[in-house]
Order: sequence, then C-alpha cells, then structure tokens
Amino acid sequence: MQLFDPALLAFTSEQRESNANIMKATAGMGDVDTQTPEGLAWIRDAMLPGGLFGFEAYDFPEVREIPGPAGPISLRVMNPATEGGVVDGVYLHFHGGGMTLGSALSMDKRNWPIAQACNVAVVSVDYRLAPEHPFPAGAEDAQAAALWLIDNAKAEFGTDRLVAGGESAGAYLTLLTMLRLRDQLGKTPPFLALELCYGLYDWGGTPSASELVGKVPYATGDGANRAHYLPGRSLEEARDPAVSPLWAELHDLPPALLTVGTADWLLDDSIFLAGRLAAAGNDVELAVYPEGPHGIESSPTELGRRARERIYQYLRSRLAAT
Repeated sequence: MQLFDPALLAFTSEQRESNANIMKATAGMGDVDTQTPEGLAWIRDAMLPGGLFGFEAYDFPEVREIPGPAGPISLRVMNPATEGGVVDGVYLHFHGGGMTLGSALSMDKRNWPIAQACNVAVVSVDYRLAPEHPFPAGAEDAQAAALWLIDNAKAEFGTDRLVAGGESAGAYLTLLTMLRLRDQLGKTPPFLALELCYGLYDWGGTPSASELVGKVPYATGDGANRAHYLPGRSLEEARDPAVSPLWAELHDLPPALLTVGTADWLLDDSIFLAGRLAAAGNDVELAVYPEGPHGIESSPTELGRRARERIYQYLRSRLAAT
C-alpha cells in the first residue's frame, strides 16, 4: 500500500531540519501549565496576534454575530471578491486548539491564502471552548453556524456552494458537525467538500497518539485537552460515537480530503478515518506527507507548499464540479 507519492521523499531532508528546529524552539513547552484555567488563559493570550507565539491578524476581515444555542456566535469573514465581484463558494472554517485554545482571529494568515487561491469567502467560527464550556458546547455552536450558512449563504455571499474544513481540532469539529447535520437533516449535508487537516477523531487515542509522544513536534501526551473537553470520562467513554467520529457510522458524508504527515502524533487518526470513510461508501482522498509534522500545510518548506497547493486544488475542483 502506497501512502504517499515517492517523489515527495526528495524533500524530506529539508522537512526533518524544519522539524528539528520546531522541537528545539518548543522544548520548554512541556513546562507550560495546561492543567489549570489560569495556565490556559496564559496560553490563549500568547496565541493572540502580537503574542508570544507570533500569530498574525489582518485589519480587513468583517466580524459579525449570529444566533447560537447559548448566545451569539462570532464569525470572522474574509471575502476576496472586489466590489461587484462574486466568489465561487463559501468555506466554513473551524480553528484548531484541542477544543481548549485558539481563535478565528489567529487563523487569518492561514485562511486568507485559501480565500484568494480558491476565490471563496471564508467564514471562521469562534465556538465555545473547554474547560469553561465542555462537550457538547463547541459542537452545538459549530452545528448552529453550519445551519446558518446553509440558510443564508446565497443571500449573504451570492452563492450556495459550500465547503468546510479546519486543522487539528478544527478538522475534528468539521467532521463531527457533518455527522450531526446528516442525522438532523436525514441526508448528506449540502457541502461539496471537506478539507480535514490532521484531525483528532478518536478521543480515546490511536496508537500514534502515544507512540510518537516526545518524538515529533507538539506531541506532549499529557491528556489535558481530553480532561478539559470531556471531564470525568474514561478513555472508553471518550470513544462514544457522539464524541469520537472514528467510532461513528460514517455513511452519507460529503467528499473529503484528509491531510496529515508521518511525523504527526495524529497520523493514525487520519489513516484509520480514511479507511472507514471509504468503507462506508464516501468519496475520500488521503494525502500523507513523509516527515510532515502537525501543521504540515503551514510549514515553510517545499512539502508544506505542496500540501497547501493540494488543498487549494482539491477545493477548486470540488467547487467547479457540477
């Protein structure tokens, strides 16, 4: 079984060097407090634009609110269409952060290139985070945002051609949202494609989630996110299909591109999910990048560039399909 294009092996030396630099730069992250609300607050501040982690934000996106199950939900909208222009679709985005961290604001640098390359309006959702709001709060917000877009995309953006995706927890939340929509609507959700980057699909943990701890970038294995998101649940309970999509019935879902690297602690989540999606009759593509770390599509390397271009090409092709 060939998981990746052998031609990509030509770029692994550069990627290994990049990974080593990440490991060196983040060597002290194991000492960061992720267990307490105070520690999470510090990390959240560091992840804001201008903070310690170096995220950037742009001044032109529109911020708006829509009704949610527990109050207004904030959306960050990036529209590449100039005055009088039209977009080819709308990309519903969910940010990463282990369901405890992150924001739509911090993802401008990732989302604006998607908007430009694919001529889509990006609608990024600020869903509720744990531990203040454990499961199912974030999933409820995501579902509400997706339903709002289904009902309003044509009037708001001039098109009802929708795609969805995200990175890490955002990929997880995208898939979970599609499952919830499928069951609510009784049919395949009206999205033309899912763009799922290195998601966590089994909160009970796949083999790579433990085997690669300490060996690849960002893999701490401390279990803090699960404890915050699913308080009081055992590993077996964390595999409830309502929580962990890998254990759910996966029929009647939109086409999906799964992106992951071999140096990603969530490698097995994507590999296992791709097999189960295909077995359930879905259209699925799996893009594996040798030596690619968590965050491969944002890596400043040739492999990172190729991962980004594969994503752009996939979304463009799905939006253009009749």
